Amino acid sequence: MQYDEKRLTRIVATDCGSTTTKAILIEYVDGEYRQTIRGEAPTTVEAPLNDVTKGVINATQELEELARLKYNNPNIKFMEDGNFIIPRKGDVGVDAYVSTSSAGGGLQMMVTGVVASMTGESAERAALGAGAIVMDLIASNDKRMNHEKIERIRHLRPDMILMAGGEDGGTIKHVVEMAELVSGADPKPRLGSSYKLPVIYAGNVEAQEEIKNTLAKKVDLIITDNLRPKLETENLGPARDKIHDIFMEHVMQQAPGYNKLMEWTKGPDLQQVPIMPTPAAVGNIMQTIAKDEQIEVVGVDIGGATTDVFSVFTEEYIFNRTVSANLGMSYSISNVLASSGLKNIMRWVPFDLDESELRNMIKNKMIRPTTIPSLLQELVLEQAIAKEALRLAFEQHKEFASSLKGMQKQRDISEAFSQSTSGATIVNLMTLNLLVGSGGVLSHAPRRNQTVMMLIDAFLPEGITRLAVDSIFMMPHLGVLSEISPKAATEVFRKDCMVYLGSCVAPVGKGKYGKPALYVKLDLPDGKKFEEDIPFGELRLIPCPVDQVAKATLKTRGGLTLNSEKAKELEIELHGGTVGIVIDTRGRQPFALPEEKTERIQSLKKWMRELDAYPEDILV
Repeated sequence: MQYDEKRLTRIVATDCGSTTTKAILIEYVDGEYRQTIRGEAPTTVEAPLNDVTKGVINATQELEELARLKYNNPNIKFMEDGNFIIPRKGDVGVDAYVSTSSAGGGLQMMVTGVVASMTGESAERAALGAGAIVMDLIASNDKRMNHEKIERIRHLRPDMILMAGGEDGGTIKHVVEMAELVSGADPKPRLGSSYKLPVIYAGNVEAQEEIKNTLAKKVDLIITDNLRPKLETENLGPARDKIHDIFMEHVMQQAPGYNKLMEWTKGPDLQQVPIMPTPAAVGNIMQTIAKDEQIEVVGVDIGGATTDVFSVFTEEYIFNRTVSANLGMSYSISNVLASSGLKNIMRWVPFDLDESELRNMIKNKMIRPTTIPSLLQELVLEQAIAKEALRLAFEQHKEFASSLKGMQKQRDISEAFSQSTSGATIVNLMTLNLLVGSGGVLSHAPRRNQTVMMLIDAFLPEGITRLAVDSIFMMPHLGVLSEISPKAATEVFRKDCMVYLGSCVAPVGKGKYGKPALYVKLDLPDGKKFEEDIPFGELRLIPCPVDQVAKATLKTRGGLTLNSEKAKELEIELHGGTVGIVIDTRGRQPFALPEEKTERIQSLKKWMRELDAYPEDILV
């Protein structure tokens, strides 16, 4: 249910994370919604407190105290007797309380399919889109022996299993065999010993009776619509809805204190507002913004253990999410080294460095995950590692966010002998409008210029792309808020959540270093002009404030192009930001750093100096 601003003037939203519970106060001020106060406290889902609401109360008490100071009003009160006061009466109470959660490890699932790259991948998309961590995908063709699959199911103890397989009306043999494996494993849930493991069946309708006969006595079986009713059709909505319902009804009920928290989350008419898994809420706000502004968006949240990438692409606003569970900046930092290789990290370091120093830095970070760089050299190394973690996570996302595999399509004679069933990625950087970064290494970089550098070097945006960073990782709060007030969520997103960094102009194609690549003429809002024929292999930063636009004339040289229509000339407005407008003529498809070490280091120093990323003394 959605409410208007007359009924929603003071809202508290919390995100119960694995370590910290973050609370924000959103108020209707001078005709618009703004995030006014923020508080946080340690999450208390684990021993010794074993009650998630304790952390929520502590974070909300901080909000109350700060609100009293801000408004010089000792009567402000949000909670009483361990509960939110709804509806609000003057200074006492709030109009709504909403929450997200990833505490206790979040929602952990296994998925099964007949063919891993088809129904298995669709099941994975449904689970990830619902905010789950997918622990494993088990498929008929995954090359493991049956006893290995059974042992894997027993060992992982997921919160629930999503089963897919077969198009409607097709053979039921393989999907029934998968059900028999699940039955043989007799899986137990991660939380709670008094209830059966929820299993959602979203496969061939013809197999439903066989599935019931095989599983109904051992698990809590829920049957929903087939998520691949035909090879060329993907229907993820019903499965995602069931995952969310079961997350609320089963998983959350078992987690310490969540039954109480679920009673707290209400709107002005006391109707319950369901708690959302944190990643699902982030996806919610991204879809809301994409539809509202009719844009395509990529977002990334890089944490200590995992990196989540979200995207909304194409006219249908297709949402995809991937979790790179082995890529992070503290607990998983050694995995970044193992996955990318030392050479790929070293290529971003603008000074000569012994490899052992880098390895020592990575190991120290892994065993002391909460530390932050104390030396400038350590900061440069950490940001070099972050670029590779982001790059790898985005590569995984592009592979996963693809058109349906297994579809028949028209092929010309040159393709007729190709038997590949891989779907093409739907991630098109040339049509991407907004790239949003979040997570400590991006949101809390000492200079916003460093955030711009990391986003551009890791994602290599193409054409014209606006860059932003989530100031305090407020997107989960706004995602669940959008369920009751899209207006409040989008207004706070634009005005308080997003720090707009500027725009990146990056022509695509090959060029020769030093040869003319892009003619740029900018009429800046302060009356100044910028005009240059920029050579290939350069970066330029032109200051342009937030909420200002520069009128640009762009003309490429050689074979470079500026957009998906392969335009070589554009008259366009470029948005400014806290950093400004970046012109990147280093080339795309491919992008390549100089191979020779001395030349590479000099190029890095020149680019970092141009972006004003670090103090001058490290770049001499």
